[in-house]
Amino acid sequence: MEILGYRRPDGKVGIRNHIAIIPTAVCSSTVAANIAAQVPGAVALPNQHGCCQIGADHEQTVRTLIGLGKNPNVAAVLVVGLGCEGVPIREVADEIAATGKPVEVIVIQEVGGTLKATAEGLRKAGELARKVAHLQPEKTDVSELVMAIECGGSDFTSGLASNPACGIASDMLVAAGGTSMLSETTEFIGAEHVLARRCKTPEIGEKLIRYVRECEERAKLLNVDIRGGQPTPGNIAGGISSIEEKSLGCIHKAGHAPIQDVLAYGEVPKGKGLYVMDSPGQDIESITGMVAGGATVVIFTTGRGTPTGCPIAPVIKITGNERTFKMMEDNMDIDASTIISGEETIEQVGKRIYEMVVEVANGHMPKAESLGHKEFGIYKIAPTY
Repeated sequence: MEILGYRRPDGKVGIRNHIAIIPTAVCSSTVAANIAAQVPGAVALPNQHGCCQIGADHEQTVRTLIGLGKNPNVAAVLVVGLGCEGVPIREVADEIAATGKPVEVIVIQEVGGTLKATAEGLRKAGELARKVAHLQPEKTDVSELVMAIECGGSDFTSGLASNPACGIASDMLVAAGGTSMLSETTEFIGAEHVLARRCKTPEIGEKLIRYVRECEERAKLLNVDIRGGQPTPGNIAGGISSIEEKSLGCIHKAGHAPIQDVLAYGEVPKGKGLYVMDSPGQDIESITGMVAGGATVVIFTTGRGTPTGCPIAPVIKITGNERTFKMMEDNMDIDASTIISGEETIEQVGKRIYEMVVEVANGHMPKAESLGHKEFGIYKIAPTY
């Protein structure tokens, strides 16, 4: 099956043609936003971190910012630094530029403050916009897609309808030679052994179990039992009784394909097929990690309803709750409640989801994208010092 995509210099294919304005620290986020607001095709990534981070936490933020700039949906990048942050400004720019896409840098302290930095940023971003304006999507194969799978605001219909339907869509993309990603480590708890059995090798299965165990141990270091915060109050009100029930519903999103590897947050898959990424259960941070890992489209199930999107990748909203679809019709793209009513099978709705993924790859705007939802957050794993 063919889709329309933008072939980047590194050979990867995007389905959007954004200019990413990336602040390397929270202190440069306002300048980045001011620039993006005035340049057609530009999106600012409101990075809330970038300074006073240490160890693996610092490395993760740097890796994520670089990955977002490398994402194939991004045609060009302007890196906006403050000048004294922990994130290495020019290293981030150089790593992104290694893909062959045009990259520019401004540093607020070197340019002379907010107004001068904004003016210089507008000049450079305008040049980038002119460089990529001529790019046109070309016909390519659906196997070039990298799809992220997310759930949020889950209720009892998620595990029964929308999640397994997404699993069918994931299986269809993998069968077509594409790539699919499942995340949210906190929502594997109690079902990790089921996922581990699907891993390509025993070693990968052990890696998955280890990530889940480490997730629980981090919570215990704070004298907190993570099972006390999951399921959330909204999940419980929606009819989910335990973390195990929530997890068993969550993993249905991954369909039945074998798991090729388990990725660190923001890590790029090294091949095609189904992958699992270590991420939090917080929807936005989870999506950000998968998009940093190269995801170009997101399918997102929600029983109770959430309008959230992403600055870089279009997000398709699916609900198995008929009331949610009617109450939040402005936000929901696919009604999967037909599974519960008996009007359609899981396979039929899964095929509808897959077909919409292809439509979105060919330029159709899902509702979150058309409404301007650009929620963003990087997963933080240690205190700020």
